[in-house]
Amino acid sequence: MTPSIKDLIRVFGRIGLLSFGGPAAQISLMHQELVERRPWLDEQTYLRALSLCMLLPGPEAMQLATYAGWRLRGVTGGLIAGSLFVLPGALVIAVLVALYSTFGDVPLVQSAFVGIKATVIMIVLQALRNLSRKALMDKDHRIIAGLSFASIFLLNLPFPLIILAAALWGYATFRGPTEPPGPVQPSHLKRSLKTVAIWLPLWLGPLFALTLSGHQLLSDLGWFFARLAVVTFGGAYAVLAYMTQTVVDQYHWISTDQMIDGLGLAETTPGPLILVTQFVAMLAGELSGGFSLALAAGAVALWATFVPCFLWIFLAAPYLDRLATRPRLSSALNGITAAVVGVILNLSVWFALNVLFESVPNISWGPLAIPAPQLSQLNFAALGLTALAGVLIFRLKLGMGTVLALMSIAGLAAHNI
Repeated sequence: MTPSIKDLIRVFGRIGLLSFGGPAAQISLMHQELVERRPWLDEQTYLRALSLCMLLPGPEAMQLATYAGWRLRGVTGGLIAGSLFVLPGALVIAVLVALYSTFGDVPLVQSAFVGIKATVIMIVLQALRNLSRKALMDKDHRIIAGLSFASIFLLNLPFPLIILAAALWGYATFRGPTEPPGPVQPSHLKRSLKTVAIWLPLWLGPLFALTLSGHQLLSDLGWFFARLAVVTFGGAYAVLAYMTQTVVDQYHWISTDQMIDGLGLAETTPGPLILVTQFVAMLAGELSGGFSLALAAGAVALWATFVPCFLWIFLAAPYLDRLATRPRLSSALNGITAAVVGVILNLSVWFALNVLFESVPNISWGPLAIPAPQLSQLNFAALGLTALAGVLIFRLKLGMGTVLALMSIAGLAAHNI
């Protein structure tokens, strides 16, 4: 069944407004809307499309929406579906940045954010638990996860290098039969070249223009988030550690506390969690040149982050059936996913140390940099709030919006004790 453009806008607009709760909840919502309630996609196509999106860099839920739109109405449908999945959350993030930059230093607001930060620790641990159950299938994958954690936590190796090594390991160690791929259709090849010729300049052209304009901040933001868009395998949590390494430690655009606040705020909005890139860019712009620069920085981040998602989908979608017969690619993906477990473990430890301790000095031992928090620096209020967040999420299994609201109130209450 081919829906009308009006129906496409209505359904994907609804998905965009209701897509809270991270990729798992968003993928489930799309399955309800596109497979169960409407005969727009069949189960096999939906699952194959999901596998494709997990092979590609970028937010898999947003790319799944883009693929569904492309499947139903071609490029126009893909643009409508992908854009409507992102824009509601982007508008909310813009409002939240304005409020945060105005009221973020107020003591009561900071107390509420302690509750949100405590919740972020548990959210990341929940993501780690869910992913590890699926990804650590055997001894090899557990070794990859352990090496990945050590590489980024102790050696501070770049995230892209870890992902590349894991993919090569998974590809090279695949054991099992392989099916020879069928020939590439000339029409598909011609379409692919046309897609690259259109979307690659569309994505990178404005970034070159920013470089030539001499606006250093906007240019640096654009190129950084463009690089991030190429290595975002494993979802937002996987790249947050790499993102933090760069925006906090290298560029000094924002502080560690602001980075954690941004993730907490991104959890409260619909759309992909990787919208935290917009928060980072807008806050950096606000601190550098006021709200007008913040709006420009946010637009640059959105462009650099999400335009390549359309490129990946429009380029790969015609080859979906062909890719499904390449088990070595699946093995490479499994290697990446195992490495992502280690990266997210690093992220959870990093969040916990920075939320629970007032300061976290490092001890250098050769090439290693080992965090060494002191017990005297432990924030007992943050520790109690983290335990409460764990009870709400793991024991009572409350929804994410409810937990964040309750933990904000708990943070305010802790301020008044």
